[in-house]
Amino acid sequence: MVNMKKTIIRTALEGLYFTGMHHWMRPVVGGVGCILMLHHVRPPRNDAFQPNRLLEISPVFFEGLLRRLKRRRIDVISLDEMHRRFVERDFGRRFVCITFDDGYKDNLRWAHPLLQQYEMPYTLYIPTSFPDRLGELWWVALEQVVARNQRIGLKVNGAEQFFDARSLGEKRELYDAIYGYLRSMKTEEEVRRTIRDLCATYHVDIPAICEDECMDWQEIAQMADDPLVTIGAHTVSHPMLKKVPSDEAVRAEMEQSRAVIEAALGKRPEHLAYPVGDPTSAGPREFNIAAELGFKTAVTTRPGVLFKAHGDHLMALPRISVNGEYQQQRYVKVLMSGAGTALWNGFRRVNAA
Repeated sequence: MVNMKKTIIRTALEGLYFTGMHHWMRPVVGGVGCILMLHHVRPPRNDAFQPNRLLEISPVFFEGLLRRLKRRRIDVISLDEMHRRFVERDFGRRFVCITFDDGYKDNLRWAHPLLQQYEMPYTLYIPTSFPDRLGELWWVALEQVVARNQRIGLKVNGAEQFFDARSLGEKRELYDAIYGYLRSMKTEEEVRRTIRDLCATYHVDIPAICEDECMDWQEIAQMADDPLVTIGAHTVSHPMLKKVPSDEAVRAEMEQSRAVIEAALGKRPEHLAYPVGDPTSAGPREFNIAAELGFKTAVTTRPGVLFKAHGDHLMALPRISVNGEYQQQRYVKVLMSGAGTALWNGFRRVNAA
């Protein structure tokens, strides 16, 4: 099912590109700009089993993207400048904002030097438990559980079940099934408890993943000292906020994240990213709380370009995912044109529900 979905998406992007439809559609669906969403930038790994590969792109591909933006003379701007343009209705030139979620070490090692070279501003959204070494990157922990074991037991709806994970195909299928099961859970606490139990049973060290993958405060401060860099809030523990029952707990995740970053770096974040950020993870309640807390902007992972109408929905901004499964510059061209996401969204310009 997952592979079929990838094939359908890839076929649609190829069709829009090679027929030239993305050029024809751009004046109608291209909007005023877009926000690009990235996670990892690092050399490709050789592992055959990489269920989270969609979160990483290669430095070569990333530099090609930056080179193309430079060559086309697209305004690559900060989130503060984007906010100004919306407030002042200054839409004379299309723009792009570049954002990274989670604060991975490879952002400093590979992405930062390239962005400095091309003199392009960007934003890092930091979940504060990650540099505090208290974070749970549960999607990576699940990958390690499946990768290291040939048979895995999991309690499903109260009953212990066992699943084979010997072959590459079985591992991919099992990862997707468990991931889907976790995402279907009603509360964030259920997700975390299930992952902790799996990791305890199969000897996966969750804190070690955080230390291996994520920057510490010293590294983040090094990046924050660069005037090209904006540090944004990304909650404390990176929860799917819509699965957090209490409004007070959601508010605390946002506000405490901002307070910790201010204490660590000396500057109060004015921009927010909702963890996971799809409609099952952030909705009107979260948008309203972000507005009440005074953030200038807040971004989702809902796919889309930006239209003038988003000036009335600055707490629910869409982004274009620069996805590791689709590392072709032509795919990014189609997505930035607005053509691909227009089809995905049924030609709705704003979706803040």
